[in-house]
Amino acid sequence: MSKVVTVLGSTGSIGTQALEVIDLQGYEVLALTAGTNVDIIEKQIRKFKPKYASMVDEKSAEELKIKVADTDTKVLSGMKGICECASLGADYVLNSIVGMAGLEPTVAAINAGSELALANKETLVAGGQLVVNLAKEKNVSILPVDSEHSAIFQSMQGCPDKKEIKKLILTASGGPFFGKKRSELENVTVKEALNHPNWSMGAKITIDSASMMNKGLELIEAVWLFSMNPSDIDIVVHRQSVVHSLVQYVDNSVIAQLGVPDMRIPIQYALTYPNRIPSPVKDLSLTDYGTLTFDKPDYETFGLINVCRKAINDGGLFPACANAANEEANLAFRQGKIRFLQIEDLVHQTVEASQKFDTYTLEDVINMYNWAREFVRNKING
Repeated sequence: MSKVVTVLGSTGSIGTQALEVIDLQGYEVLALTAGTNVDIIEKQIRKFKPKYASMVDEKSAEELKIKVADTDTKVLSGMKGICECASLGADYVLNSIVGMAGLEPTVAAINAGSELALANKETLVAGGQLVVNLAKEKNVSILPVDSEHSAIFQSMQGCPDKKEIKKLILTASGGPFFGKKRSELENVTVKEALNHPNWSMGAKITIDSASMMNKGLELIEAVWLFSMNPSDIDIVVHRQSVVHSLVQYVDNSVIAQLGVPDMRIPIQYALTYPNRIPSPVKDLSLTDYGTLTFDKPDYETFGLINVCRKAINDGGLFPACANAANEEANLAFRQGKIRFLQIEDLVHQTVEASQKFDTYTLEDVINMYNWAREFVRNKING
C-alpha cells in the first residue's frame, strides 16, 4: 500500500538510507528537510519531487530556492519551516534530525496526527514525558528507528502483556575505544574517535559512540518508549553488532533480533510495521561471523552511562540537561577545544549544577537546553 512520508534530516546518514527504502517501496515523499547541505537536498528534490522542502540555515534556503526554481517544490526556512514540513499530515514523519533540534518538529508531527518513525534520540531524552503523553492524547504511534530500540520493539511482538517482560538488554558496539582504560584516552584525537568499527554515522553520533554517551541516551529513550524502570534495563558490549538488543521475559526466556549492521532494516520496519517485506539488506550468515561475543561495559572508563542512568533515575529535566551538556561538549571536542575525557567531566558538572523540575513544559525543556549549553561554554572558556 502506498504511503506518504516526510523525512526530517534527509541529507544525513539515516535520512539518505530512509530515502533508499522509500524509493524501493514506491512511497510518495511529501516534504524533505536539511540543515545546510544544499547539493544533496537538491538532488533529492529532483528525484522525489516533494511538495515542500526546508533548510534550517536561512542562507542555504535562499540558495536552494534559486537552484530548484524550475521545480514545483516550495522551499521554507528555519525551525519554523522544519516544523511546518513536520505538520503537513503525512502518513509517516521520519525524524532523523540530530540533537535537540528534533524535539519541536516531533511535537509538530504528533500534533498533526502523523505516525512518528523516530531516529532522533534526543526527542525522548529531553522531552520524554511531554512527547509520550502527547502521542497518547493524539493516538499516534512512536515507531523506533534506532537499531537497538527497533530490536527491542521487534522482540516484543506477540507479547501483549508488558507484565511478562522482566528486563531489556541494550547491546553496544563499544565503539573505537573498547578495552582501553581512562589513562589511554587522555590524548585521543578526533580522527581516532570517529573511527567506528561497524557503523557509518554522522560525526556527533560517532563521537557519542566513542564516549558511550549514546548508550546512556538510549537507556533513557528506552525508559520512555517501553515504559520501563531504568533498573530493568541492562547494557552489554557486543562487538560484532549482529545482536541488536534483547528482551528477557519473566520465565527467563530471552528473545533477540539479529541482522547484519545495516540501518535500512529498522528504517523499513518502522515504515512498514506491522508488515515485513523484502529489503535490499544482505542475508545474515552466522557462520561467516563464527563467534559472537558479549562483555560487561567498563563503567569506570565510560562513565557517561552512569551520568545518564542517574539523570533518568532523578527524573525531571536532568536527562535534558545531560543531553544538552553533551551536545556542547561533543561539539567542543570535535572543534579541538577540549580533550576527549573532558566531555564526561563537563556533562557531569553541568547536571550536578542544574535545577530539579518535577513537571515541565516544552518551554522549560528549551530553557534548560540553552542554560546547559551556556554552562558548558562558560566552563570551557574559563
